[in-house]
Amino acid sequence: MADITRRFGWRHLRGAPTAHVRHHRSGRLVHDGPGLSFWYRALSAALSEVPVDDRELAMTFHARTSDFQDVAVQATVTYRISDPGLAAARLDFSIDPDTGVWRGAPLEQLGTLLTETAQQHALDVLARTPLASALVDGVAAVRERIAGALAAEPRLPATGIEVVAVRVVALRPEPEVERALRTPAREQIQQDADKATYERRAVAVERERAIAENELASQIELARREEQLVDQRDTNARREAEEHAAADAVRATAEAARTVRLAEAEAARTVRLAGAEARAAREVGEARAEAQAAWLRVHGDADIATLHALTGTRLAENLPRIDSVTVSPDVLTGLLARLGGGAPQEPA
Repeated sequence: MADITRRFGWRHLRGAPTAHVRHHRSGRLVHDGPGLSFWYRALSAALSEVPVDDRELAMTFHARTSDFQDVAVQATVTYRISDPGLAAARLDFSIDPDTGVWRGAPLEQLGTLLTETAQQHALDVLARTPLASALVDGVAAVRERIAGALAAEPRLPATGIEVVAVRVVALRPEPEVERALRTPAREQIQQDADKATYERRAVAVERERAIAENELASQIELARREEQLVDQRDTNARREAEEHAAADAVRATAEAARTVRLAEAEAARTVRLAGAEARAAREVGEARAEAQAAWLRVHGDADIATLHALTGTRLAENLPRIDSVTVSPDVLTGLLARLGGGAPQEPA
């Protein structure tokens, strides 16, 4: 929209670089071009503003396939006005000289023209295409058909319109049909997922079996090695026992030989001691015999008084030692009585 200001009955228009402004005064074209800026009188000016930038036109329409299924088509057409003078002559791009607002709706007219043209050819393509093919290849086919139809449409160049690009955003069936179409794919995906799950479980079971077999093989190997270890230990123990037995036998033999030697030495020593003791006893006996014979010879030559004296002396030598003698009155009385020659008296 043009920028218009008022000054003392005059109007000043400042256009945008993307807007082509045409100024007629008294039927003559005074200003013509994009981005213009000029003064004019509102009562004698006829203004039109034609946008020359690229415009996006979004369209949505319904179509029916060859198998009588409804589909929704979403497309976007990019166009621009290549000939502003021709477009201003064919469509009403006039603006109010006081406000700069379009008096009509020229862009809506262009949108209707482009939409109806694109929709007509898209319906024609989809009417001969089944739903499955339309969902697979319909986007490209519809885009090519619309682009070709708009390029060949004679009304567009006659209006100064140039189509820049055509895009088909989506082609969708009805929600019920879409859910029905998704069901086999979802079931297939679910089957593939289940298959993958089963395969993963099978692989896991196989790995667990392999692990179990490895553990069993390891246990068997350990058991076999333990058996070998036990056998080796028995062999070592038997060898050690044999070696200990041999060592004990050697020690026993050595101890027996030592004992025999000691016994023999002890026997010889005993024999020697016994012989020495026997000789000593014989010598002592002989000495005693000689002493006894000498004693007898001495006593045989002595008289009876001397023998009695010797006997008393020997008896005195053999009597026990008397440290003290206690004499009671009774004994003393009897003794005195005997010494006096009288009979002992009974005590009163």
